[in-house]
Amino acid sequence: MNPRDQPAGGNSGVADSTAQPLRSDAERNRARIIAAARTVFGRDGINASMASVAREAGVGIATMFRRFPTKQELLAAVFADRMDAYVQATTKALADPDPWNGFTGYIETVCAMQAADRGFADILTTTLPGAQTLEACRAQAYEGFLELITRAKDSGQLREDFTSRDLVLLLMANAGVLTATGDAAPDAWRRLVAWMIQSFQAPARGHLPEPPQDAALYQAMLRTSHDITPPEPRKAGKQH
Repeated sequence: MNPRDQPAGGNSGVADSTAQPLRSDAERNRARIIAAARTVFGRDGINASMASVAREAGVGIATMFRRFPTKQELLAAVFADRMDAYVQATTKALADPDPWNGFTGYIETVCAMQAADRGFADILTTTLPGAQTLEACRAQAYEGFLELITRAKDSGQLREDFTSRDLVLLLMANAGVLTATGDAAPDAWRRLVAWMIQSFQAPARGHLPEPPQDAALYQAMLRTSHDITPPEPRKAGKQH
């Protein structure tokens, strides 16, 4: 995903003999940075700076930028496995023979994933055009969720005016609750999710306002990405 540094030196036998250790050091630094970023983003959200990740990893800022020239590249590496799990949650939900259980189980699973990792809570409600792998996983999970909606409606258990945009709103609301309650009330999100699931169930108990348009939600998620990942000072990568 990210190019490694090229080994220093010319074509002499001495230079060749040192190439492998340099590659090993580079790989260790990369793994150290990813582990540190998981800790920092999981604790502070993805608004945390690249400098704070470098401090946690015990590497210089120059090393950080050699491994990950942009923050979006770092986010893609850190959250690749979680986005894979996000997609797998859709697959598991679609395999449930009960459409309502599959639908609600998926919502509960995704919201629990948010609760377990503040950084991932941010990722789910942020569009990152530069992180193509993450966005591909998001699109795959979205297509699966559309099928979950159709199945739940066909079973008569999901209200007809539910849309996929309602899940985005729920994830945004859940992220807000998680941020506000923190360690003081770590399970408060469960009550929010339970309330919302009950409100999704048919028959509908009242009329709802129109949901925001897809384009408006996309812009909201894109604006969040601009707030979270401001341009990093590239000159810092040249310092030693």
